[in-house]
Amino acid sequence: MSDAIGDPRGGSPLSGSGQGSEPGPSAFLKAAFKWQYNLIALGGAAAFAVLSGSGLPLILAAGVELIYLSVIPHNKRFQRLVRSWQYAEEKKQHNLKISEMFQQLPPETRLRYVEVEKVCKAVRANYGWLSATSQMLVSQMEERLRGLLDAYLRLLCAGQQHIDYLRTTNPDAIKREIAQLQQKPAGQSPKVQEINEQRIGILNKRLEKFGKIRENRQVIEAQCAAMEDVLQLIRDQSVTMRDPQQVSGQLESLMQNVEQTEETVRQVESIFDAAAPEQGDTLAPLPEAVSEVSPAQSTARRVRN
Repeated sequence: MSDAIGDPRGGSPLSGSGQGSEPGPSAFLKAAFKWQYNLIALGGAAAFAVLSGSGLPLILAAGVELIYLSVIPHNKRFQRLVRSWQYAEEKKQHNLKISEMFQQLPPETRLRYVEVEKVCKAVRANYGWLSATSQMLVSQMEERLRGLLDAYLRLLCAGQQHIDYLRTTNPDAIKREIAQLQQKPAGQSPKVQEINEQRIGILNKRLEKFGKIRENRQVIEAQCAAMEDVLQLIRDQSVTMRDPQQVSGQLESLMQNVEQTEETVRQVESIFDAAAPEQGDTLAPLPEAVSEVSPAQSTARRVRN
């Protein structure tokens, strides 16, 4: 697993701020105030005021601070620095989320992810020898490989959630319970019959949910297998240094297919979320992507060469 990127300054001024958006004027102002050099200067002025027994250093520091806060947040170089802090913070949160998802998987599924990660590393290594003129295409391919690895991990997590649900739910027991309720023994009061009819409706919904989740699980497994096959094919192609632009197109097509699968899983989950789910009988939502991606606009075909 990739290591999280730390902040070389020991703490970003953007820590705790909203992530995933362009910093606004208030964010630049806040970052300028919380910048460690500014805080050190303010602390030094306060200490000097205490030692001298005079409030003049504080007055001077306040004036300088106002000038500083009116100039520095609008400086283009400082804004680029703030954006780099935000990127580092987002990257750190991304790696933490990926690590948490990875740790939730059982050992055999972790091994499956590690093998795919090795394939991606081999692709990067093979195309790393290309000329500088091809490196732009290689950079695009690198971004798509990272996105596919994240999507692959999300699908593995969702698939494991489905497996856990299927293991703890017995459809035959539900069917037997429905059959017993449908017998309607003599002497039942109208109120009991009404309640039993409601129970039958709930149990039928559980059966329907079980079938959808089993189907979902099959779709997820097929998509994961397709990703493994295509990435291995791309690794084989990288040995003979095939056109990186063609490889990048294959990755784009595969990414669209993966997005479509994730959207299908979310749609099924939203159907059950809209209904009144039974307590303890729901699946955790499909893990969200760390960075937003546009949904596939058309049905993508599985890449095969």
